[in-house]
Amino acid sequence: MVLPKFSKQMWDLSFANERYDGSWIADGSWVEEPNGNDLYQQRLTVGGAFRTSDRWQGGFQIPYVYNSNTYDSGLSRQTHGIGDTNLGIWYEAFDNIQCVWEVNSLEDLRPATYFGLTAQIPTGISPYDDVEDNFDITGTGFYRLTGSARVEKTVFPITVSTTFNYGAAIERSINSEYGQYVDPYRKKQGDKKSLGLNLAYTHFTEKMHNLTLTWGFTSLQQYLGTIDGALDPTSSFKKRSISTNLSWSKNTKDITVRLSVDRAIKGDGWGKKFPTTEVLSLGVSYVFY
Repeated sequence: MVLPKFSKQMWDLSFANERYDGSWIADGSWVEEPNGNDLYQQRLTVGGAFRTSDRWQGGFQIPYVYNSNTYDSGLSRQTHGIGDTNLGIWYEAFDNIQCVWEVNSLEDLRPATYFGLTAQIPTGISPYDDVEDNFDITGTGFYRLTGSARVEKTVFPITVSTTFNYGAAIERSINSEYGQYVDPYRKKQGDKKSLGLNLAYTHFTEKMHNLTLTWGFTSLQQYLGTIDGALDPTSSFKKRSISTNLSWSKNTKDITVRLSVDRAIKGDGWGKKFPTTEVLSLGVSYVFY
């Protein structure tokens, strides 16, 4: 969540329905989910962002997760619980709004640039808690710090933006897996990086409400983690996905409603060792100026 320039705070509520429809295996081939399997995760997320100075802001996101899984064998489980919490800070490397209607000078081409740092707090249920199996999991079990850079330029009605993230997990001790005690060992998830590219078109209604359609592409990769200092060959993955987002904003810029669809690219070579999903999201935010 990024607070708009010159605003004081923002509150956001969103609901996401994620459907699992297959996976990429180790060689990059895509395999469809077997008939009869219905695997879903729903997330209701509450978020807030608050300005602390002209260029600095902070925020949080807390999801509540509901897992619903039915397999062709007849096995069915529904579980729910809080997910991992994200706490973040952002720095705006610009003083004025960088959106323009036409380009008359080099200064008009200057983008809006943001730099952020997000801490993932493992408040969710992980495999290292007292759980029976994967059905119960709502979190990762690891602290993670992620640095971000976002560059955005609007020359109405077109907006182009890119976001780069790089995150590292903090190593932790583990003595339990799925409710069973194991010999203690230390584990670290692999570093993650992602690159997102977005292109948006904004239409203004007669009352100057905004209707914006955005197309996006995201590449996500996790590198090898470690177990007791040795590389864990099972811990890396890759994922590439595309998204479409439709949002409506009131002319006063305080209320925004958005609908989005995010799809993993189902095909060979677009990922490795990771499930493919389709995510339908609906959200609303309110900004205080």
